[in-house]
Amino acid sequence: MSTEISALSNRPVIIGGGAAGLMTALQMAPEPVLLLSKAPLGAEASSLWAQGGLAAAMGDDDDPALHLGDTLAAGAGLCDEAVARRIVHAAPAAVEYLARLGVAFDRRPDGGWRLGLEAAHGRNRIVHATGDGTGREIMRALIAVVRRCPSITLLEGVEARNLIVEDNAIKGVLAVNAHGRLAIDTGRVVIATGGIGGLFLDSTNPAGCFGQGLALAARAGAKLSDLEFIQFHPTAFDGPSRPMPLVTEAVRGDGAILIDDTGQRFMADQPGAELAPRDIVARAVWHRRAEGHRVFLDARKHPGAEFAKRYPVISAFCKMAGIDPATDPIPVRPAVHYHMGGISVDIEGRSTVNGLWACGEVSRTGLHGANRLASNSLMEAIVCAQWVAESVQAAGRGPLKVRSANAPPPASDPSAVRPILSQGLGVLRDRHGIERAIRGLYPIASSRSAASDPALVGLMIAVAAWRREESRGGHFRSDFPDTLPSAMPSSISVAEALDAARDITETGSLSVGSVQP
Repeated sequence: MSTEISALSNRPVIIGGGAAGLMTALQMAPEPVLLLSKAPLGAEASSLWAQGGLAAAMGDDDDPALHLGDTLAAGAGLCDEAVARRIVHAAPAAVEYLARLGVAFDRRPDGGWRLGLEAAHGRNRIVHATGDGTGREIMRALIAVVRRCPSITLLEGVEARNLIVEDNAIKGVLAVNAHGRLAIDTGRVVIATGGIGGLFLDSTNPAGCFGQGLALAARAGAKLSDLEFIQFHPTAFDGPSRPMPLVTEAVRGDGAILIDDTGQRFMADQPGAELAPRDIVARAVWHRRAEGHRVFLDARKHPGAEFAKRYPVISAFCKMAGIDPATDPIPVRPAVHYHMGGISVDIEGRSTVNGLWACGEVSRTGLHGANRLASNSLMEAIVCAQWVAESVQAAGRGPLKVRSANAPPPASDPSAVRPILSQGLGVLRDRHGIERAIRGLYPIASSRSAASDPALVGLMIAVAAWRREESRGGHFRSDFPDTLPSAMPSSISVAEALDAARDITETGSLSVGSVQP
């Protein structure tokens, strides 16, 4: 293997086998690239589980400007408007590109797009594939094209453990596989490792998505931004399965309502009702459950008898639990679903470390702000992959010298971190709960153990949440329930997080410092 790796040196390395990584690799063709995936392609990708679809202004009554307006409104003042405008304007062409790659999007009998409605969208603009199996269908098509692409060298079962950095510039990747250590010489790396749901007990993400890309970038010296903003999906299936099956928002778009165990429709008087922004619906469900009630999604009238036909994936897991959505309410509760924060990047995906890019959920482009608009995530990954690929290619190859790398850190195990983050960084947060989480995470993050990288990511999230003394979007502080007049993004490095955590741990308090880039 070492000979093979040596022969592949100085190629761009893409870390991650989800939609963002696959699309970036494809967009770089015919330039040779290495694609590292720690699991078989798609096996641990959140993209595979995506039910909702892609948001794009494809309808005759729609326009990218309207899509932009809805995106900015959901983002609660933290979106980068210029970035969001460019991305949403590129979305329709991205859908057409996927269709040409073989994605079987749902169509009307006349051949037009079948467009769904989801929360906080003013138009039907969600493009689906196979009903509620959009992510699976997109991944099927992308994986097939990637496996046929001669310029992509696919290394499955290879996990990146560390980035080799000199003078704030990428010089290589330290990875492992079943046979041992691999040192890959490269000056260009794209991180596309997905989200952080695996750091929590209740999540719709695969357990293998627990922020490894954030840890790689942070330890390489990159700035991370807006880590405190975590989206809890309000309607995860309330059962023992992990990841928690998602009951897509499209079901509420079709008219399903939220009720409690007494039959009361508790969202009826809220602006937008069940189709209010996700953070509002998630908090309403959380409050109802905190009062001792169970919560259900009632689809018996809408879509009613059409449920199984329209949502075959949801219908199948409901059936396994003995539930028929056409006749039975579906038990639901909030679960970690998406991370709005991530590696701080520009519109071309460039981080603050030379030679390091990020794409997809692991990045923070400024599109989502404090609260992602439904179905903007797959769309962002597909759209931005093209710009990331162009930027990587334009950077060209720098001179590399053979170097020895340190021993790789151990394989990460987030199990010790999950209960700490779940308790302190949930739907509702307060100072004491966040500080308890910081005190629990700090010694683990400072160690060299299997839990240190997951704990470091969790610690950075917790310190960012501790610093933000307001409630905005996916970050709600019960001790600071108001939203400040001006919206400012946060920024944090490893050193800043560890310094703040040490002060909190040793003194029990710390004055809130600037969190600006």
